[in-house]
Amino acid sequence: MENDAQARKYKQLTEAPVEPLICKMAVPTIISMLITSIYNMADTFFVGWLGTSATGAVGVVFPLMAAIQAVGFFFGQGSGNYISRQLGAQHREEAARMAATGFFSALGAGAVILAFGLVFRNPLCHLLGATDTIFPYALDYMCLILIGAPWMTAALVLNNQLRLQGNATYAMVGLVSGGLLNIALDPLFIFVFQMGISGAALATILSQFISFCLLLLGVRISGGIQIRLRLFSPSRARYAALAGGGLPSLCRQGLASIAVTCLNTAARPYGDAAIAAMSIVTRVSQFAGSAMIGFGQGFQPVCGFNFGARKYDRVSRGFWFCVKVSTVALLLLAVVGWIFAPQVIAIFRADDPEVIRIGAATMRWQCISFPLIAWSTMCNMLLQNIAMTVRASIVAAARQGLFFIPLALILPIFFGLTGVQVCQAASDVCSFFLAIALTVPVLRLLSRGVDPHTA
Repeated sequence: MENDAQARKYKQLTEAPVEPLICKMAVPTIISMLITSIYNMADTFFVGWLGTSATGAVGVVFPLMAAIQAVGFFFGQGSGNYISRQLGAQHREEAARMAATGFFSALGAGAVILAFGLVFRNPLCHLLGATDTIFPYALDYMCLILIGAPWMTAALVLNNQLRLQGNATYAMVGLVSGGLLNIALDPLFIFVFQMGISGAALATILSQFISFCLLLLGVRISGGIQIRLRLFSPSRARYAALAGGGLPSLCRQGLASIAVTCLNTAARPYGDAAIAAMSIVTRVSQFAGSAMIGFGQGFQPVCGFNFGARKYDRVSRGFWFCVKVSTVALLLLAVVGWIFAPQVIAIFRADDPEVIRIGAATMRWQCISFPLIAWSTMCNMLLQNIAMTVRASIVAAARQGLFFIPLALILPIFFGLTGVQVCQAASDVCSFFLAIALTVPVLRLLSRGVDPHTA
């Protein structure tokens, strides 16, 4: 039965018309990304009622959560991309071994993060950019988040493996259920049980654990590759293959963690209001771009299977379709965001005009470059799925690392708070042109039916 389900999935992903297929694959991933972004914002929204310092604490701990996610995406995308190409080439045994290796490795890595994070919790909290007033809130929030690190990393592996096998609906159920639970538990723990910011963190790790359990169930009933301990097969070659697909995600997510830390550090001289404003804009921007990322994730299994099956024309068609749709969508969101920036920031901190002032200006700068993110993101997804590791890693690192971190350190020196506010938009423009230079030659080869690895 398992083999029959995989055979049907192979036929669907390699023969169905590309554009409708991507849309079908994208619906559950878009829903997953939107719900995930909503429950990320839920913490910021409900914690915002506790005060500006508490809101800033969520922003301070965000880089740690991004780092945990980076590890999960490294093992999840690395194993998932490899699995999709192996299934495209109909090598099911090797796909199963990689599934087990990626899952159990992520579980162990999460346990290591938990141990080291708790041991060094005080210096880590200061390193993440906490001011003296934000520190106690951030410490309470961070310690509980660390406890959930093992199942948070492992859940991301399960989600990516399911999605990249073309079983995005099961991945969606796991993520959406946990996300909705988090939204419900936040006000219950924060206000009814009077747990304050610790309640927000507890709601997050409990909901993530439920997601983890539901994703395990989804793996079992999906008919796809199963996770079996006896197939855990760590080896240098297998980890090299995993790193080939996962390194771009690690660069992207890991550097996002460092970038937000740099942003908090740059904003710290301007007070808690500036840190809170940056936290709000970061969450809102993530939500605005989440549907675009979900749409691109619908392309990933199509890309992986067809590249493995050497159907390069379908890979190229799918990429251009995703670029066009996502660019138009982000352009419309940018216009809305520019017009209603003060109102959006006020949703989170209506009683603090300084947060609204700083946040609205930051958001409008972000809107200027927002449509360019579509190209950079889709280029990264394409290069990562066809195992162009070096190019994919450079594109992934560009926005939050190669450009953002230097700009976040340099621009505030010359332009003060305005320099903090514009650095994300400036890095978006730079990474857009870099992605063009690295991706266009690959697209030309694919359009001619040539494997970029052999050209």
